[in-house]
Amino acid sequence: MEATLEQLERKKKKEEKAREKELKKLKAAQKEAKFKVHLQSKKKSRQDEEEKVGEEEIFRDPPTPSGQKKILSALMPKNYNPSSVEKCWYDWWEASGFFVANASSSKPPFVILLPPPNVTGNLHLGHALTAAIQDTMIRWKRMSGFNALWVPGLDHAGIATQVVVEKKLMHESHLTRHDLGREKFVSEVWKWKHEHGGNILKQLRRLGASLDWSRECFTMDEQRSKAVIEEFVRLYKEGLIYRDLRLVNWDCTLRTAISDDEVDKIDIKERKFLNIPGYNKQVEFGVLTSFAYPLEGGLGEILVSTTRVETILGDTAIAVHPDDERYGHLHGKFAIHPFNGRKLPIICDAILVDPGFGTGAVKITPAHDPEDFKAGKRHNLEFIDIFTDDGKINDNGGAEFSGMPRFQAREAVKEALKKKGLYRGAENNEMRLGLCSRSNDVVEPMLKPQWFVNCNDLAKKALKAATVGENPTLEFIPKQFLAEWKRWLGNIRDWCISRQLWWGHRIPAWYVTLEDDAEKDFGVYNDHWVVGRNVEEALAEASQKFSGKKFDISQDPDVLDTWFSSGLFPLAALGWPDDTGDLRAFYPTSVLETGHDILFFWVARMVMLGIQLGGDVPFRKVFLHPMVRDAHGRKMSKSLGNVIDPLEVIDGISLEGLHKRLEEGNLDKKELVVAKAGQKQDFPNGIAECGTDALRFALVSYTAQSDKINLDIQRVVGYRQWCNKLWNAVRFAMSKFDSDYTVSALDSYELSDAASTVYSWWQYQFCDIFIESIKPYFAGDDIAFASESSAQDTLWVCLDSGLRLLHPFMPFVTEELWQRLPPARGHTRKESIMTSEYPSAAEAWRNEEVEYEMNLVESTVKCLRLLRAEVLEEQKNKRLPAFAFCKMRADAEILRSRNFEILTLAKNLSSIQVLLSGKDAPSTGCAFENVNESLAVYLKAEGKVNVEVELVKMRNRLDEIQKQQEKLERKINASGYKEKVPLEIQDKDAEKLTKLFQEMELFKKESERLEAENL
Repeated sequence: MEATLEQLERKKKKEEKAREKELKKLKAAQKEAKFKVHLQSKKKSRQDEEEKVGEEEIFRDPPTPSGQKKILSALMPKNYNPSSVEKCWYDWWEASGFFVANASSSKPPFVILLPPPNVTGNLHLGHALTAAIQDTMIRWKRMSGFNALWVPGLDHAGIATQVVVEKKLMHESHLTRHDLGREKFVSEVWKWKHEHGGNILKQLRRLGASLDWSRECFTMDEQRSKAVIEEFVRLYKEGLIYRDLRLVNWDCTLRTAISDDEVDKIDIKERKFLNIPGYNKQVEFGVLTSFAYPLEGGLGEILVSTTRVETILGDTAIAVHPDDERYGHLHGKFAIHPFNGRKLPIICDAILVDPGFGTGAVKITPAHDPEDFKAGKRHNLEFIDIFTDDGKINDNGGAEFSGMPRFQAREAVKEALKKKGLYRGAENNEMRLGLCSRSNDVVEPMLKPQWFVNCNDLAKKALKAATVGENPTLEFIPKQFLAEWKRWLGNIRDWCISRQLWWGHRIPAWYVTLEDDAEKDFGVYNDHWVVGRNVEEALAEASQKFSGKKFDISQDPDVLDTWFSSGLFPLAALGWPDDTGDLRAFYPTSVLETGHDILFFWVARMVMLGIQLGGDVPFRKVFLHPMVRDAHGRKMSKSLGNVIDPLEVIDGISLEGLHKRLEEGNLDKKELVVAKAGQKQDFPNGIAECGTDALRFALVSYTAQSDKINLDIQRVVGYRQWCNKLWNAVRFAMSKFDSDYTVSALDSYELSDAASTVYSWWQYQFCDIFIESIKPYFAGDDIAFASESSAQDTLWVCLDSGLRLLHPFMPFVTEELWQRLPPARGHTRKESIMTSEYPSAAEAWRNEEVEYEMNLVESTVKCLRLLRAEVLEEQKNKRLPAFAFCKMRADAEILRSRNFEILTLAKNLSSIQVLLSGKDAPSTGCAFENVNESLAVYLKAEGKVNVEVELVKMRNRLDEIQKQQEKLERKINASGYKEKVPLEIQDKDAEKLTKLFQEMELFKKESERLEAENL
């Protein structure tokens, strides 16, 4: 009887469990059905509304008057459209004064300066990267409560602008600047600047750059010109600027000295012919020509070699190594120049001559070679300049060659040597050739009187600012560039600041010609110069210096190097030399962000001049971004067809459009063919419309790469698609807010990591977890509706905070979506997302217990999804039962209480049964995945599980754990570990080792179970 009662009791309990199970299934089915009805109801009401108003009207944004806040459509469009989203917002931001900083504000300042782009420039990816990084910084700081100032400016770009206008004159009027004269030509440049200059600043608006346009400046406007003149005068009076005859990089086409950064170095491996401006025939390079110099007194000849045989006309000596026995008998002797009979001393120079290279004898042309110039100074040799400013042989080169272009003279000299029987042949020679980046002409070392800045003391101060003390006043990000800073400043050369141009800041120096001077030519006497802020000051200075003498003064026709004015930009942009409110409030600035390629040409000069003239470093941090390359790592080049216009990425362009851009350029036919082929390979379907937000986010996310960004446009396309996902996530959320709903109550500059973190939250927390978790709460049953209000509140907080987190990276789409959020009850909402507060951690919201629970749920779901992907193809759409095997009772209770969330998120599960170690056992015929050292999950597969595959998977994991365990044990058992390693780290290591042992035990048991099952 007892047995029968027990059987009945068991049967009764079994039936109750079965009824509970069926009831749960029924409720779940009801919930799902109600959810579908709920969605259909929403959809139906939406369709009804669309029919009433008209789809085009409710989805399309109404026209917005210029400068006013964007008028949004009645309902959110079904899909994200970047061109629609990004219009109107910027004009409203600017018109509303959101970008303007206040010099009287009590907020802490955060100041950055836009590296002033060339007035001739157009947007390229380097500019886009700079704008994306800087705008992310400034929007973040502005939202974080700082008095944020981002100053825009334009550089007059001396050579580049003059070349553009000269080409325009020649094309339209067949006139040179010399035909017009200086005054009229400069007037033409200003005219061009007002009509066409600054296009790049308009393009920066397309990128969402929130610059303070009220402070826009130009390096040649009245205030900046005043600053540059003051800069020159002060440095001259402090003894830091001087005039001297030195060797400079000379461009014979532009007829001016150029800086090192304007010289492109190309490597030539062997004999090669190149197109050079001004020559009908290609010019030969990569050849070492040998010839003999006859020795005085019939002693024979001495053999020398050169890659520039035309410079023989300026030779003034021949050098040999003092220890070279071959030439010991010639020390102090002379060679005879074959064309003019000049006697050339044979000198000993251990610095210049390598006895193992070539013949061991070196011709010296002090006026046309940097190393020969130094040798000429060491040995007091004659300096003979043989070229005119436009690159022709002058009278010093001899009547036979006078007036010849230098490369024509090269061939003529070679032929003349052959006639004299002195030519000894030519051979291939690897060399590096310098070409001017503006004219593509071969740079010629020329001896010219120029103005220089003595950089020794300035460099020491700049070096000290970054290296002295525990917290130097100047910090580099990344830190690796500090080593280059030290290397360059430790070996600095004086800076040539004069240029033989007409467009630029004219040097405020006047040459004084005395009535009794023996020579009246301009600039003959180096001590006849005076410096002043204007002609009146110069006259007063001359009267004092040459008291009692009659004189005339003439201003130096040269202009200052563009870097001389841009090097002053942090001070000049804020009003220096005047004592302005901006200068007091915002100097020194906070961060300089720029490309690492101009670390020395611009950054170092700003630091040197800022310390000297402003009394402090011009910025506290230097953030140097990588250089943008194509997806293959190649430098952007028009001839390769891989140059990408950021606006073409934003708006999209067809392959035909890309080809058309190339055709409108100046590529020759062969280069055009190669470039088109490159475009066809990289962009077979053109470039899809990506929008500004996607481009910005992609560029910022790339900054974690070292010194180069290999930009793959498909990654930008991926972020464009992600914008669509973001749009649809918010669109779904908006459908869950009733019409009357109201809410109830970046410092380490690792921008790529910040972007990745925000992206991960949106993608993997909000979209994948939260959105999916709350869907059932809107299904319509009593339980769901009871939780709907809380879900709405949490949803609103997530959207509001998440959009504010994302705004500095993606300003347009976040503004549009944020503006669509329902208003918050209880506080006044800011007018724009960009003036709202940037989210910060709220400790009161922190709940470690709930976080642990959800982390456990997420980890479990992740493993279940992995298992689901492993099952047979025909079972992928079937709902399968799952099991969670727990070693800890607390974890088992959590998973049971979160059963609903696990089933919702894991998808395609019929059930999840929680088993407790020591009481239950996993079912047979299951695929296995380990969650952590105390939790495993199983998926019941229909049919037999491939045990061998599962065993291999487990053995691999066991091997991995074994290696981790052994590595950790070696660390713990190492000599000095207990004495040197902090206790908290020792505790963490011990805890990690324990977990590895536990995880290994779990895998071993599972392996044993599977092996037994396989028998």
